[in-house]
Amino acid sequence: MQSLFLLDPEVAYLNHGSFGACPKSIFDDYQKWQRELEAEPVQFITKNSLGYLQESKQALATFAGCGADDFVFTPNPTFAVNVIMRSLDLQPGDEILATDHEYGAMDRTWNFYTKKTGAKYVRANVTLPIVSKAQILEQFWKGYSAKTKVVFLNHMSSATALLFPVKEIVDKARALGLITIVDGAHIPGHIDLNIAELDPDFYTGTAHKWLLTPKGSSFLYVAKRYQSMLDPLVVSWGYESAAPGDSQFLDYHEHQGTRDISAYLTLPAALKFRKDHDWESAIAQSKKMILDHYQEFCDLLGTQPICPITPDFLGQMCSVPVRTHNPAALKELLFDRYRIEIPVMTLGVHTYIRISLNGYNTANDLNRLKSALTEIKQTTDLIQ
Repeated sequence: MQSLFLLDPEVAYLNHGSFGACPKSIFDDYQKWQRELEAEPVQFITKNSLGYLQESKQALATFAGCGADDFVFTPNPTFAVNVIMRSLDLQPGDEILATDHEYGAMDRTWNFYTKKTGAKYVRANVTLPIVSKAQILEQFWKGYSAKTKVVFLNHMSSATALLFPVKEIVDKARALGLITIVDGAHIPGHIDLNIAELDPDFYTGTAHKWLLTPKGSSFLYVAKRYQSMLDPLVVSWGYESAAPGDSQFLDYHEHQGTRDISAYLTLPAALKFRKDHDWESAIAQSKKMILDHYQEFCDLLGTQPICPITPDFLGQMCSVPVRTHNPAALKELLFDRYRIEIPVMTLGVHTYIRISLNGYNTANDLNRLKSALTEIKQTTDLIQ
């Protein structure tokens, strides 16, 4: 399937998880929308785009299991969390409970907010290796206190590539009267998702990762009970609109002046691509490759898996612990000398080589990585 993508064929691309990769046909659809925009900007922006956007939203809503009027497109999940964060009315001493596995940009977002408000960002320590869901739940809720008002949790962690028991946490948080915010950046198109069944207060995910759309296409879902609470991050024509729609939530967050929404409009083409190319089989094959090879990479590097090697914790990604004194140099060497695109990520004092696969990857890519790591171990001091 590599020929379906725009990726450089000389590079072993083992990093779908960072920014995704867009197939040629979906990118062509993206440029079609951009060309229509430039052919008649006024008609596109003021009239036609409204219908186009609704069609794309309905396609994503059906796929993700939510109402089309209950989410808005955003450029990325960090933007989405900033929308939520700036509308929370937390008082000094109130607490946001998260884990120490959250995405770095999200940690920074909450640190910014707590410095401004006096609230506290609590990162529960979830130790590695993971042995069970029960362990995650027990360690997570140790961070809870009478001051906890918000639960913030990644559905799948970035550095450690681990699936978290989000449903169980959301259910308990609701019983405790807490606001729930889920960062699902790695979930849509990767792990089965039904937002209505999960029932968080807020959920953000990307389309430009595992749903294969062009970059800058994500979404923010908001349960109806919280839609009127959210102030617009960008105040524009939708605020105190001269022609208000049925939803203040949509008015505030969709009408933001001149912008190119072409990436948002590719969802129907992206979902058609999945159907036309039996992408569910490609996903299943990628997940199998992760399960089949994770232990081999740990053995090669003299480390241990950070979780049970099962679908309960792993999808199309896995993070292999590596002992290195210079993660950045190791990453650059893998790319510059071996033409392997793969992240070397740190979380606390630990470092991981994160492998993420999609339908364009084959066993040859993994063999290429094994050979490169073997040679690096033998010829440099970058891997201990």
